[in-house]
Amino acid sequence: MPSDLVGKWRVSLADGVHDLEFEHGTTSGKRVVRVDGKEIYRVDWLFKLVGGVQFNIGKTKCVINIDASNGFSYQYTLQVNGQDYENFMENQRKIMKSWIVNVAENPIRITLEKDTLEIWINGEKANTTAEFVDGGTETHFEICDHSAYIRASSSGNRRSGIVYTLFVDEQEIAPVSLDDT
Repeated sequence: MPSDLVGKWRVSLADGVHDLEFEHGTTSGKRVVRVDGKEIYRVDWLFKLVGGVQFNIGKTKCVINIDASNGFSYQYTLQVNGQDYENFMENQRKIMKSWIVNVAENPIRITLEKDTLEIWINGEKANTTAEFVDGGTETHFEICDHSAYIRASSSGNRRSGIVYTLFVDEQEIAPVSLDDT
């Protein structure tokens, strides 16, 4: 682990959960950003020790803010798409539902964005066909030549809202937490 590592976050997006690491050299101003272990940003020397580091995870805009705390200590905060990290993650939990499906012994991540009704397969937007069925809707798509659909139906409870269920080859697949995928 690098000695200047000062921040770690897990960011859930439609294409998966990304591990983010940030290094800050408090004497040199060095800044290094890694996403999923791959270095995407590096500055080895900066006179100004505070400020923001802007970068993207795919098309998602991120900023790590460095603020002086007291004395020679610093506070690090992450913003994702203009929202602070905690609010962004809470919003993602509300608008996304994910499943992991094993096809030919390969794990495949299926994500439904509830606000747009787009379906993503391992980070690629799926071609879908929606139809009304008794009690709700079904959105059909394919996963490696396997038929799949997500059924949306009422939970019967205003607080719970709509229930989304994934079926692959007519087998129901259990959802996973966004933090685990």
